[in-house]
Amino acid sequence: MKILVISLAGIGDTLFATPLIHELRANFPDATIDALVRWRSAKDLLEGNPHLNAIHQRNLIHDSKIGSLAFLAKLRWKRYNISINPHPQSRRHYRLVAKFINAPVRLGHEYECSGALDHWLTNWTIPQDYTRHSAENNLSLLPLINAKPLLPQHHYEVFLTNAEHAWAADFVAGQNLAGRPMLGVHVGSGSTKNLALRRWPLENYMELVCRLRERHPKLAILFFGGPEEQADHEKISAAAGGENLFFPKTQNLRQAAALIKKCDAFLSVDTSLMHLAAAMKVPKQIVIETPTWNKPIEPYGNPFVLIKNPAVAGRNLEFYRYDGRGIQGSDDELRRCMESVTVESVFETVDKLI
Repeated sequence: MKILVISLAGIGDTLFATPLIHELRANFPDATIDALVRWRSAKDLLEGNPHLNAIHQRNLIHDSKIGSLAFLAKLRWKRYNISINPHPQSRRHYRLVAKFINAPVRLGHEYECSGALDHWLTNWTIPQDYTRHSAENNLSLLPLINAKPLLPQHHYEVFLTNAEHAWAADFVAGQNLAGRPMLGVHVGSGSTKNLALRRWPLENYMELVCRLRERHPKLAILFFGGPEEQADHEKISAAAGGENLFFPKTQNLRQAAALIKKCDAFLSVDTSLMHLAAAMKVPKQIVIETPTWNKPIEPYGNPFVLIKNPAVAGRNLEFYRYDGRGIQGSDDELRRCMESVTVESVFETVDKLI
């Protein structure tokens, strides 16, 4: 048996698929199980996963059409028996990829935007469930291929190397952080669609930093992110100064994960790094509610504290569904929504936990 897990959406969405990948291996120990991802960082997170035989990575949207078709043709010739589009991948493009690779059995979920064509592209489907985490939505696909959950529990899986753990230990030692409380922060969010509008205002992070340093002079605040966060990090450093602030230059998400694992707490909106913090079992995880927040994308398998957004007020599914569209609302409305979360509310929560 040859199985291909197609995870072309966000980096966090690839983490959602890791419990399913483990269950596939438990159910089919002799199968070839491969993964196809879009983002290089998603491939990084799957490296070393003992339940996968191979990881294929290609940015099919940004690469040339000819190059992408040639890449997919090679996967088609591998003659997979089963392909699985994990939740949440509502855009039809992802199902078109599954059809092109053309495994006889193509699993996926039914979304609000699904129609007759989608049922042809993925020929074995079940309805998505907004009351269950995406990881659980994925596990619910198992009975379609005569499989079932065999593991006693499920959680995100990232298999770090000794070298990556050593890098994080060296960073802590080199910055004299041993024995100090450490708060990880991610100020960014996804950049596809209009997801950048769910960011908490940068000025609020600056004010929060100043208040935390005054209350907790030994607290080390580590800002995580890639090149897309560099400009924001520079603004924070310029406005707040460098005292007790750290901006680690990680080479990839695996190094970031190893360092996040060293943190006592982690603050973010719902982003891929939020899920990475959950995968690393950060003891005190804090999430600022956004319009995209809902049950399927909560930190999985890790306790967390949610700072409520008064402008969302339980209307999450009015703002965002898995229907291929962006967050509903004008840019100004969404900015005001995130501005409604006060610095005081975030400070009080972080202060209590630290």
